[in-house]
Amino acid sequence: MSLLTVGSVAFDALETPFGKTDKIIGGAATYITLSASYFSTKNNLVAVVGDDFPQEMIGLLQEHGVDTEGLQIKQGEKTFFWSGKYHNDMNSRDTVEVQLNVMAKFNPVIPDSYQDCQYLMLGNTAPAIQQMVLERITKRPKLVMLDTMNFWMDIAMDDLKSVLKMVDVLTINDEEARILSGDYSLRRAAKTVMAMGPKTLIIKKGEHGALLFQGDQVFFCPALPLEDVFDPTGAGDTFAGGFIGYLASTDDISFENMKRAIVYGSAMASFCVEKFGSERIVGLTQEEITARVQEFVQLAHFQI
Repeated sequence: MSLLTVGSVAFDALETPFGKTDKIIGGAATYITLSASYFSTKNNLVAVVGDDFPQEMIGLLQEHGVDTEGLQIKQGEKTFFWSGKYHNDMNSRDTVEVQLNVMAKFNPVIPDSYQDCQYLMLGNTAPAIQQMVLERITKRPKLVMLDTMNFWMDIAMDDLKSVLKMVDVLTINDEEARILSGDYSLRRAAKTVMAMGPKTLIIKKGEHGALLFQGDQVFFCPALPLEDVFDPTGAGDTFAGGFIGYLASTDDISFENMKRAIVYGSAMASFCVEKFGSERIVGLTQEEITARVQEFVQLAHFQI
């Protein structure tokens, strides 16, 4: 099944307690499409970069089977750039610098060859842009998934609530669920958020796993205890890519299959944090992914 991802392709500069990087490839859509590439065979990208974005990085996406017809390259302009520094606990970070550059006027253009997408992943961008994409898709996909963050809740809550009415799956973290719902209890928060539009809600809890809500059904997937966590940047996007990529590959959006998708998404995210940026999710083998998924199965498996 065809998967379309819309979001940012960017440069990141990172510093964690384990080291630092100069400019490396980043952006929500980068992590999502790389992660989804291990599952979905038709993996299309809509994003924008400047003419400073290296061709070899575009080639890296293409080598992973990502169709880049929808990647706009703006001549004479610069690519979106984010720099961040993580604290010792790796759960909190400071934004050092943000340069919106081409993202400031991102006008997503959906190529005709992408219009038949059955699965749509709206990466973390302004809610107005996410809604613009939905309005430019001529036929509604089978499943629409959206990621957002507290920043948009602070400055564009009305726009966010508008686009939430148009999506099937929302992925946010526990802090964002509480902000959006106004309720500390995640169970009650989930009901409030799902009443805003999305029938399915994923609440990410970082190193403590993820919760899947749909109606009165709840599923919890633990995070894998890892020996080395070098960089959590992009883990949430990698999770989302694994989740929707698995759904697209199986073409099954039942709650039972979403449980499996949560595990595959969590497995992909566990790879992401083991090295800086997207380095660890490039060139994975199916054997590595299968073995990692089995670790999750063994972690949570028990009998009564």
